[in-house]
Amino acid sequence: MKPSQTVFRVRPAQVRDVDVLARHRSAMFRDMGQLAEDKQHGLTAATAAYLRRAIPSGEYLAWVAEDTAAPAQIVGGAGVQLRPIMPRPGGGDRLELGPEALVLNVYVERSWRRRGVAAALMHTLLAALSERDIRRVVLHASADGRHLYEQLGFAPTNEMRLKTT
Repeated sequence: MKPSQTVFRVRPAQVRDVDVLARHRSAMFRDMGQLAEDKQHGLTAATAAYLRRAIPSGEYLAWVAEDTAAPAQIVGGAGVQLRPIMPRPGGGDRLELGPEALVLNVYVERSWRRRGVAAALMHTLLAALSERDIRRVVLHASADGRHLYEQLGFAPTNEMRLKTT
């Protein structure tokens, strides 16, 4: 079967997927021009160590897309770091009590891009957050991902960042 005909499925990530998720994180930063090739190993190792702790504890939720060809291969992933927030106004009479979901590591292998993988991952991720009644969802969009996130209802905010040396 040609890759263009191959179907994928999205499933929750497990600890056994950590090495691929960590590699994807480094590749994502490399693709955005934010990580030099000689720094990839360090970020991959640190990410894997974090995920091995954070996935079992529930601090980090993740999903992977894998092709359905045998043997199945992970072709993309997306995750959410759950973090507590202070209570804040949530619109109307509602209060937001948290947690806040920070979407991270949305990445699709080059040969699988523009085939709906990232959209499927994001729809799954957002549905899971909705089931948990998590209403505050934030992310930092790359130029390549911005269109998808806008289609999903994400909008720019007033966030600012202090860059320190």
